[in-house]
Amino acid sequence: MAEAATENGVRKATSPEEEHPRKAFGWAARDASGVLSPFAFSRRNNGDNDVTVKILYCGLCHTDLHVARNEWGRTAYPVVPGHEIVGTVTQVGRSVHRFEVGDRVGVGCMVNSCRSCHGCEQGLENHCPGLVFTYNAVDADGTMAYGGYSDMIVVDQHFVIRFPENMPSDRGAPLLCAGITVYAPMKHHGLDRPGKHLGVVGLGGLGHVAVRFGKAFGMKVTVISSSPGKEKEATERLGADAFLVSSDPGRMQAAMGSMDGVIDTVSVAHDVTPLMFLLKPRGKLIMAGAPAKPLQLDAFSLIMGEKSIAGTCTGGVKDTQEMIDFAAEHNIGADIELVSMDRVNEAMERVAKGDVRYRFVIDVGNTLAAA
Repeated sequence: MAEAATENGVRKATSPEEEHPRKAFGWAARDASGVLSPFAFSRRNNGDNDVTVKILYCGLCHTDLHVARNEWGRTAYPVVPGHEIVGTVTQVGRSVHRFEVGDRVGVGCMVNSCRSCHGCEQGLENHCPGLVFTYNAVDADGTMAYGGYSDMIVVDQHFVIRFPENMPSDRGAPLLCAGITVYAPMKHHGLDRPGKHLGVVGLGGLGHVAVRFGKAFGMKVTVISSSPGKEKEATERLGADAFLVSSDPGRMQAAMGSMDGVIDTVSVAHDVTPLMFLLKPRGKLIMAGAPAKPLQLDAFSLIMGEKSIAGTCTGGVKDTQEMIDFAAEHNIGADIELVSMDRVNEAMERVAKGDVRYRFVIDVGNTLAAA
């Protein structure tokens, strides 16, 4: 790694282009407008434990929009978003034995962790205090991590996911965030057993994948949505067993106490109290969306029936590999709209309006250079 210049013993700021030896190119947001534009930066040299990946596809996650616009107040500009990365291995370090040049691989939401804490030892790197996210984070060497809206990335082999032969690169990319975000809590909370009843709130990027996983697990799946027009999509195309309109008090009351678990994928502020009443005693509400405002909840809806609320923050490397393999085995992929890099700002605007069915994926390999 290239060392930063110093002056009187003080480390001087280094430009993104000069931070590392390898030239890289992508699109970055430079302020809270969230508008992305071409951006030259650099990546580190491939180390002994590293894998270099030529990026072919990168999913556009709602998190990318939040971060690009600094809606969570923690963005360090310039930021190159993207943590749903699929590409081809172009170089491996001498200590890498799991991957070879030419392999098709994925990189999800994280690129480093301490590897020694309790979370890491349990395969829960996503809960490591030293977790380094794929972008908008400072890596262990003190340099910024840049994401997948770019031509290539260098990643420690531990955080690289092997893609099964029958998993399409474009439809598989969103699973590296949306897929693991719903798969991991379903497995952890026992919502993967035939005969159980799962409620899925929101039929968007996470929700439509949760429906497919639920059906592959052999569960009864009910979609809960504020949009009556999504019923046909949910039941006929995605295979949900039932559909509830959240604003219909009669149908919501009829479903009270019927569900073993509910996974809430909605990322805008909403009252979760009605969802608690759908649960059986000791049922669980799993929060997978990330509203900017605090939850609205009547405490008695939690107390009566000894119900609980849990959160989910992606999953560990082992779970992510298991999820991709399970998805490939059951022919599960995301429903996507493929966009070119020069249309990424338009796609961001449409994500903000909920105008996508159900995930955008950027065709990086074919359009980045042209953009």
